[in-house]
Amino acid sequence: MSAVWTASRAAVKRRRLQTYVIGLVVLCSTTTLLLALALLSAASSPFDKAYAAQRGAHTVAAFDATQVSPGQLARTARQPGVAAAAGPFGQTVVDIPKDWLWMAGGTLTVVGRPDPAGPVDRIEVLEGHWATAPGEIVVNWPAQGSPGTDLLGTELEIPGRATLTVVGFATSMSRSASAWVSPEQMTALHPASAQMLYRFTKHSTETQLSTGLTRATAGLPEEALTGAQTYLTLKQAFSALADSYLPFMTFFGVLGLLVSTLIVGNVVSGAVVSGYRHIGVLKALGFTPNQVVAVYLTMLSVPAVVGCVLGTLAGNALAGPILKVAFSGIEVGRAAIGDVSPWPSVACLVGMPALVLLAALVPALRAHRLPAARAISAGGAPRTGHGLRVQRMLGATRLPRPVSLGLGQPFARPGRTLLTMAAIVLGVTTVTLSTGLTSTMVAYGNVGREDGGARIHVTTEAPGRDRTPSGLSDLEIEEHLRSLPGAEGVRARALSQANMTGQTEPVFADFYRGDDSLYEHTIVEGRAPAAAGEIVAGPAFLSQRGLTLGDRVTLGLNGRKITATVVGRLMEGDARALEADWASLTRLAPDAHATEYTVRLTPGADARAYTEAVAALDPDLRASVTDSGNAGTATVVTFSVVFTVVLSLVASLGVFNTVLLNTRERRRDLGMLKSIGMTPRQVVVMTVTSVTGLGAVGGLLGIPLGIVAHRLVVDNVGVVDFPAYMKDVWHTPQLAAMFLAGVAIAVLGALVPARSAARTTIASVLHTE
Repeated sequence: MSAVWTASRAAVKRRRLQTYVIGLVVLCSTTTLLLALALLSAASSPFDKAYAAQRGAHTVAAFDATQVSPGQLARTARQPGVAAAAGPFGQTVVDIPKDWLWMAGGTLTVVGRPDPAGPVDRIEVLEGHWATAPGEIVVNWPAQGSPGTDLLGTELEIPGRATLTVVGFATSMSRSASAWVSPEQMTALHPASAQMLYRFTKHSTETQLSTGLTRATAGLPEEALTGAQTYLTLKQAFSALADSYLPFMTFFGVLGLLVSTLIVGNVVSGAVVSGYRHIGVLKALGFTPNQVVAVYLTMLSVPAVVGCVLGTLAGNALAGPILKVAFSGIEVGRAAIGDVSPWPSVACLVGMPALVLLAALVPALRAHRLPAARAISAGGAPRTGHGLRVQRMLGATRLPRPVSLGLGQPFARPGRTLLTMAAIVLGVTTVTLSTGLTSTMVAYGNVGREDGGARIHVTTEAPGRDRTPSGLSDLEIEEHLRSLPGAEGVRARALSQANMTGQTEPVFADFYRGDDSLYEHTIVEGRAPAAAGEIVAGPAFLSQRGLTLGDRVTLGLNGRKITATVVGRLMEGDARALEADWASLTRLAPDAHATEYTVRLTPGADARAYTEAVAALDPDLRASVTDSGNAGTATVVTFSVVFTVVLSLVASLGVFNTVLLNTRERRRDLGMLKSIGMTPRQVVVMTVTSVTGLGAVGGLLGIPLGIVAHRLVVDNVGVVDFPAYMKDVWHTPQLAAMFLAGVAIAVLGALVPARSAARTTIASVLHTE
């Protein structure tokens, strides 16, 4: 074993450049792969762990209390397929005033439970105590941390029913209610619904959950079940933003793995071919075939392990900030995104060296089979084969001799040529994918700003009043904002929490009045709402509730209900928010008022001057210029650019290794060519030309692969539904640049060894013979 290690260490010292290439390639690939695995792990593990700890409900079902009795509902817990159940609990919807606690005004789903424990949906009390007496209420806190005790004691007046005092804050992973009261208090509220919480034996898919609920409710009146919410919907909402990052990170990770495998195989194959004489000497000295293979595998293992360890450290360092962006702004109960799970690091530390060894094993087996005498003779024998015949054919053309010689070189080592071209193809694929993503995300970040005018956000210090302290009403504020110099359009917004029939969670309803031009570039399918009872929503909201265009839902607010039709799908939107016309708000809450205004300025208008004019108009109005930045766009573009540069550099290093091996193998040929008059500049031209053709072919093959990868990525971003004009980003100048990217990768990798070959003297070549 010591002899193998000594020979391997000597081989590493002789091939320092290849060692650095392998180490850098493995480092980049490991970093990319670990980020993708960390994101995949974080998208499921924290939620599953927290959900299991609180015995979260697989399905939260609501029933019409007038259609079914408590005894009938209790019997559903004993049906086949039900692992555990809790309830029935009384459930009702109450109205809350505008901006009560931290919530927007609207509705609140309240459930009557005797205690926070139970076989299903164990609720964690964060502050205060559980509601056990009349007049007490516990409110759900959906975010991380604790709301503190300052808001305890806040009162909620329910006209004609009761006055409830907040005695505690709690959290439920099942999101089974917005608040809880005691069963006695719920009886006084006269609930019209009953809630059941189920855990099923089979719960991995929506089909299994639907089947389990059907079996549990068999025998109940057909219209008794009014709504159901599964935990898979919550899980999807939890990981929706992270899932949008996962496709392109996975693509970059896979591309990095493929490039690593190709380059490692190329390096080992070249080391074996160029080291025939070395192999023969080792075998002549008594090394067994297995020991020779072990020498080459060990030679690769050292830089691979070092690169893997450094890549794992870099990946863990980058994973924290990326996960923070990917999971920002979500309401997840106790599902906390803490440290990166250890299994991605373990997978990379074990898998990447194993992959390197597997890629190196096939070419290393050539050294295993090669007899010592043949290896020694092969190391110094002149080459023959297809390469020389192709060079003779090219030499008969009118091409300059350095160019014809360079174009013929790839045919001398077809296996090495294919591996090198594959690395270039993957490099061009990466550049194409990154260019497309950047173009798409830049267009996405500019939505609503196509005219070039600034956007001003205006809020009032008294959103719940008919007038501000200075006496301006909503309509008067709109008129004044529209009359100020530079204003092109004004849109008013009111926000309320509404109840959607069949849903245990409230939805945030945004009602707009005024400038509808802001919808021009955000509606992907359908149209903007134009009348009462018309709504639009983003893809996350629609998909999580199984809604499509034309579907009808019932919204409730302030004791009033309205039947609404989905008339449009937005490009993006909050998973819990919908948008409607102001006419719908008039039907649901006639006394509601605007909470903020968006002002669209004419191109070139002075945004600062406009904000100062708003302040002069009414001191209770707060105006600010809307930030033009977009965190998601910046993250995707930055990540794409960084890893495109890294993977392009890695592909260039693959070309560098190929040219370096070729020039070392052709030292005798270079000496002969120089002896008959070839200048150093012609040597550089010949060497660079040998891979320029590979770069051109790699560009032609990599462009369509990159376009396909781009379309797959943008079509699988769940939280954004990109319109066609954001996907069709390819134009002739861009495609020409992508083609030149392949040539650039090849030339960049060939320049250094080409200049080194040009400086080789005839005397130094003769000394090696």
